[in-house]
Amino acid sequence: MNNNIMSRQLYSAIPHPITSQPTPEMKAKAEVYYGDEICKEKFTFLLTQIGLPDGLLSLDDIEEGGYVKEIGFVWLKHKKKKKEHKFDNILVWYDTIVTAYLEPNRIKNLTGVKAKEFLVWISLSEIYVNDISSTKLITFKTPVGLSKSFPVTAFE
Repeated sequence: MNNNIMSRQLYSAIPHPITSQPTPEMKAKAEVYYGDEICKEKFTFLLTQIGLPDGLLSLDDIEEGGYVKEIGFVWLKHKKKKKEHKFDNILVWYDTIVTAYLEPNRIKNLTGVKAKEFLVWISLSEIYVNDISSTKLITFKTPVGLSKSFPVTAFE
Protein backbone atom coordinates (compact mmCIF):
# COMPACT_ATOMS: atom_id res chain seq x y z
CA MET A 1 0.00 0.00 0.00
CA ASN A 2 1.24 3.47 -0.86
CA ASN A 3 2.47 5.45 2.21
CA ASN A 4 0.47 8.53 1.18
CA ILE A 5 -2.76 6.52 0.97
CA MET A 6 -2.04 4.85 4.28
CA SER A 7 -1.35 8.16 6.06
CA ARG A 8 -4.56 9.68 4.59
CA GLN A 9 -6.55 6.68 5.85
CA LEU A 10 -5.05 7.00 9.32
CA TYR A 11 -5.81 10.73 9.40
CA SER A 12 -9.38 10.26 8.20
CA ALA A 13 -9.96 7.76 11.02
CA ILE A 14 -9.39 10.55 13.55
CA PRO A 15 -12.87 11.97 14.25
CA HIS A 16 -11.84 15.36 15.66
CA PRO A 17 -8.61 17.00 14.53
CA ILE A 18 -7.18 19.31 17.15
CA THR A 19 -7.77 22.92 16.19
CA SER A 20 -6.63 26.04 17.96
CA GLN A 21 -9.13 28.39 16.33
CA PRO A 22 -12.59 27.98 14.83
CA THR A 23 -12.44 27.94 11.05
CA PRO A 24 -14.86 30.02 8.96
CA GLU A 25 -16.58 26.74 7.96
CA MET A 26 -17.11 25.82 11.61
CA LYS A 27 -18.37 29.30 12.46
CA ALA A 28 -20.88 29.05 9.61
CA LYS A 29 -22.34 25.87 11.19
CA ALA A 30 -22.20 27.15 14.78
CA GLU A 31 -24.42 28.92 17.23
CA VAL A 32 -22.23 31.97 17.91
CA TYR A 33 -22.67 34.20 20.95
CA TYR A 34 -21.18 37.62 21.59
CA GLY A 35 -20.69 39.24 24.98
CA ASP A 36 -19.76 38.11 28.44
CA GLU A 37 -23.24 37.60 29.89
CA ILE A 38 -24.77 35.45 27.13
CA CYS A 39 -21.57 33.39 26.72
CA LYS A 40 -21.47 32.69 30.46
CA GLU A 41 -25.13 31.62 30.42
CA LYS A 42 -24.81 29.36 27.35
CA PHE A 43 -21.55 27.66 28.37
CA THR A 44 -22.67 27.10 31.95
CA PHE A 45 -25.76 25.37 30.53
CA LEU A 46 -23.64 23.31 28.08
CA LEU A 47 -21.29 22.09 30.81
CA THR A 48 -24.13 20.97 33.08
CA GLN A 49 -25.97 19.41 30.14
CA ILE A 50 -23.01 17.09 29.38
CA GLY A 51 -22.47 16.20 33.06
CA LEU A 52 -19.54 18.47 33.96
CA PRO A 53 -19.42 20.98 36.83
CA ASP A 54 -20.63 24.44 35.77
CA GLY A 55 -17.62 26.15 37.34
CA LEU A 56 -15.08 24.14 35.34
CA LEU A 57 -14.09 26.88 32.89
CA SER A 58 -13.38 30.52 33.65
CA LEU A 59 -16.28 32.25 31.96
CA ASP A 60 -15.38 35.84 32.79
CA ASP A 61 -14.41 38.44 30.19
CA ILE A 62 -15.61 36.37 27.23
CA GLU A 63 -15.83 38.25 23.94
CA GLU A 64 -17.19 35.42 21.77
CA GLY A 65 -18.23 31.82 22.12
CA GLY A 66 -19.52 29.22 19.73
CA TYR A 67 -20.95 25.73 19.61
CA VAL A 68 -21.20 23.39 16.61
CA LYS A 69 -23.79 20.98 17.97
CA GLU A 70 -23.45 18.28 15.28
CA ILE A 71 -19.79 17.58 16.19
CA GLY A 72 -19.62 19.00 19.74
CA PHE A 73 -17.00 21.62 18.90
CA VAL A 74 -16.87 24.70 21.15
CA TRP A 75 -14.68 27.77 21.45
CA LEU A 76 -14.32 30.68 23.84
CA LYS A 77 -12.51 33.87 22.96
CA HIS A 78 -11.43 35.91 25.98
CA LYS A 79 -11.28 39.72 25.88
CA LYS A 80 -7.92 39.72 27.65
CA LYS A 81 -4.80 38.23 26.10
CA LYS A 82 -4.23 35.49 28.69
CA LYS A 83 -5.91 34.74 31.97
CA GLU A 84 -5.12 32.84 35.16
CA HIS A 85 -7.84 31.44 37.41
CA LYS A 86 -7.58 29.65 40.77
CA PHE A 87 -9.89 26.80 41.79
CA ASP A 88 -9.24 26.02 45.46
CA ASN A 89 -5.47 25.31 45.24
CA ILE A 90 -5.41 24.55 41.48
CA LEU A 91 -3.99 27.30 39.26
CA VAL A 92 -5.23 27.23 35.65
CA TRP A 93 -4.16 29.41 32.70
CA TYR A 94 -6.38 30.20 29.70
CA ASP A 95 -5.11 31.40 26.34
CA THR A 96 -7.03 34.03 24.36
CA ILE A 97 -8.87 31.26 22.50
CA VAL A 98 -9.89 27.97 24.12
CA THR A 99 -11.25 25.17 21.91
CA ALA A 100 -12.56 21.68 22.63
CA TYR A 101 -14.97 18.92 21.67
CA LEU A 102 -17.74 18.10 24.14
CA GLU A 103 -19.06 14.62 24.85
CA PRO A 104 -21.11 13.27 27.78
CA ASN A 105 -18.99 13.69 30.95
CA ARG A 106 -15.94 14.65 28.85
CA ILE A 107 -14.05 17.45 27.13
CA LYS A 108 -11.64 16.17 24.44
CA ASN A 109 -8.98 17.75 22.21
CA LEU A 110 -8.77 20.73 24.53
CA THR A 111 -6.48 23.57 23.45
CA GLY A 112 -5.56 26.81 25.19
CA VAL A 113 -5.68 25.55 28.80
CA LYS A 114 -2.75 24.79 31.12
CA ALA A 115 -2.46 23.87 34.79
CA LYS A 116 0.44 24.66 37.09
CA GLU A 117 2.11 21.69 38.76
CA PHE A 118 5.42 21.95 40.63
CA LEU A 119 6.20 25.43 39.20
CA VAL A 120 5.68 24.16 35.63
CA TRP A 121 2.76 24.97 33.32
CA ILE A 122 1.39 21.77 31.75
CA SER A 123 -0.97 21.74 28.75
CA LEU A 124 -4.26 19.93 29.28
CA SER A 125 -5.89 17.94 26.49
CA GLU A 126 -8.80 16.18 28.14
CA ILE A 127 -11.09 16.57 31.15
CA TYR A 128 -13.57 13.95 32.28
CA VAL A 129 -15.78 13.03 35.24
CA ASN A 130 -15.54 9.53 36.66
CA ASP A 131 -19.01 8.59 37.87
CA ILE A 132 -18.15 5.03 38.92
CA SER A 133 -17.14 5.56 42.55
CA SER A 134 -19.21 7.07 45.33
CA THR A 135 -16.91 10.10 45.28
CA LYS A 136 -17.22 11.90 41.96
CA LEU A 137 -13.78 12.75 40.61
CA ILE A 138 -12.79 15.01 37.76
CA THR A 139 -9.63 14.04 35.91
CA PHE A 140 -7.34 16.33 33.91
CA LYS A 141 -5.21 14.61 31.29
CA THR A 142 -2.15 15.92 29.41
CA PRO A 143 -1.26 15.23 25.76
CA VAL A 144 1.41 12.73 26.92
CA GLY A 145 -1.07 10.73 29.01
CA LEU A 146 -0.29 11.99 32.52
CA SER A 147 -3.37 12.72 34.59
CA LYS A 148 -4.47 14.02 37.95
CA SER A 149 -7.88 13.76 39.63
CA PHE A 150 -9.68 16.07 42.06
CA PRO A 151 -13.08 16.02 43.76
CA VAL A 152 -15.75 17.49 41.46
CA THR A 153 -16.78 19.81 44.31
CA ALA A 154 -13.63 21.90 43.72
CA PHE A 155 -15.18 23.12 40.44
CA GLU A 156 -18.82 23.67 41.40
